[in-house]
Amino acid sequence: MDPIYLQLLVQGLAIGAIYGLVALGFVLIINTVNVVNFAQGEFLMLGGFVGLTFGALLGFPYWAVLVCTVIVFAILGTVFDKVIYQPLRGGDFATHLIGTLAAALIIRNVAQHIWGPEARSYYEPFHQKIFDVGGVLINPQHLLILAMTVLLVAGLYYFLFRTGLGRLMRATAQDRETARLLGVKVKHVGTLTFSMSLAMGGVAGVMVAPLFLVDLNVGFIAGLKAFIATIIGGWGSIPGALAGGLLVGLVEIFATHFFTAAFKDPVAFAVLMLFLIVRPSGIFSERVGDKA
Repeated sequence: MDPIYLQLLVQGLAIGAIYGLVALGFVLIINTVNVVNFAQGEFLMLGGFVGLTFGALLGFPYWAVLVCTVIVFAILGTVFDKVIYQPLRGGDFATHLIGTLAAALIIRNVAQHIWGPEARSYYEPFHQKIFDVGGVLINPQHLLILAMTVLLVAGLYYFLFRTGLGRLMRATAQDRETARLLGVKVKHVGTLTFSMSLAMGGVAGVMVAPLFLVDLNVGFIAGLKAFIATIIGGWGSIPGALAGGLLVGLVEIFATHFFTAAFKDPVAFAVLMLFLIVRPSGIFSERVGDKA
């Protein structure tokens, strides 16, 4: 195989892994509280700026930036749940849609007020090193993204299927009302879900920041691509979210190579339309229980 295709494959998988992490945030919230958080992408943007603050301005090493970002966004998730979701909990889909969109606009404007409207360059943790593996040029940041994604997904599966809190989350996802009747504190489970979801978005923002500029517009675009990945992968499916993200990332990278960067977004939407026509249930169809 031509080395350029292997190089594109690694790039596509890395970008797709970022979409997959944001999509996992969508799926966790959808499964547990049956809400689509349209502010999810803005937390990726916010993660880039928070990482920039810890790393470039405060001088933290990259691993410490990741840890601090998880802590900050876990706290933000609790605030988001208390301030945005819980007051709207009894509303319909339109109410939640407007509420989360309003939250996205607030987050964007707050970020602009704090960090300014201009795009920022993130510090390069690998000092712009490029690995040459048999003629394949690989950015180590791409490898880090893939490795971190594997660790995060493995950790998520362990948490959901091997811990008591994870079982409570899965029980709430299957049937919220029955879980409440059995003594599960579904409100606390919802808060935990938002914290985990936002933490994933924040970490994704820190990992992708060295590859691109930290910009206010990246949140909307990444959130939209992650939402596409959620639909393609299968509504409510955790493996589907990751698979959908990887597919969208690969399609984008190869479309950019064979055509131009202008085709990147239209091709992603074309893949979405194809799935809606041929397989509307997505790659991994999964029934989402009644969580009203």
